[in-house]
Amino acid sequence: MSERVGWIGTGVMGAPMARHLLDGGYQVEVFNRTRARAEELVQAGARWREGPRELAADADVICLMLGFPDDVRTILLGDGGVLQAMKPGSLLIDFTTSVPTLAAEIDEAARARDVEALDAPVSGGDVGARNASLVIMVGGSEAAFGRAQPLFSKLGRTVTRLGEAGSGQHTKMMNQVAIASGMIGLCEALLYAHRAGLDVEQAIETIKGGAAGSWSLSNYAPRVLRGDLEPGFKIDHFIKDLGIALSEARRMNLSLPGTALAEQLYVAARSQGLGQKGTHALAVALAQLSNERWPAR
Repeated sequence: MSERVGWIGTGVMGAPMARHLLDGGYQVEVFNRTRARAEELVQAGARWREGPRELAADADVICLMLGFPDDVRTILLGDGGVLQAMKPGSLLIDFTTSVPTLAAEIDEAARARDVEALDAPVSGGDVGARNASLVIMVGGSEAAFGRAQPLFSKLGRTVTRLGEAGSGQHTKMMNQVAIASGMIGLCEALLYAHRAGLDVEQAIETIKGGAAGSWSLSNYAPRVLRGDLEPGFKIDHFIKDLGIALSEARRMNLSLPGTALAEQLYVAARSQGLGQKGTHALAVALAQLSNERWPAR
């Protein structure tokens, strides 16, 4: 590929995504606040850059996969930010799950510098990132979306443009709302089966072929049984997402009681020291409500 991609953020999701572009023939340059987390990419052929502005100045496409909206705002729109360094005609893709209004603000600032911008949050967790099977929800112009299609094809199996700037973020909020209450049900079901004395693994195999079957049941339940609470998606980040969804709901005068309950339960999980664990670690927090010491932490 002739396009040079600058990638900012090489965490649980960002690193395998950047690797797919590298393996797909793109020239990839990377920056991360902690260089050690980008070292594997560098060893695979990516070029390390010492700062985001330095990376942005030479790139045809800039991709971000960061943790929080404030990180995005600071890196893109702050004094000396990336957007000021991007060359006219380049493309900005923000894969971070962020605030819809911030996506619209970024799009406006990008247009002023003759840069195209897309908000493109993803779903599928670490498994989807590693397998290049992510669902990518895109907001932005049709022209920018068309230009980004070859890149998206290296990362996901479902890529959809939902509308103008911010539409991708709104769709990701819909996704998180759908997951939130479902994760409560999943964790409660596992706890019920354990307390009832069932062979939980056998029970999972039985119900996943029926109406209770879901991606979360198939992918997260086995991790809970193994006591593997490492993140495909961190609780700290999910609390951030649910906060955005509830804030947007209030702005639209919309009541989402299930989402509000899920947020509070995840805050409880964070208070138990589980913030850096995966969302399926909610099972531990719920178990403690019934004085149950399962699954293992």
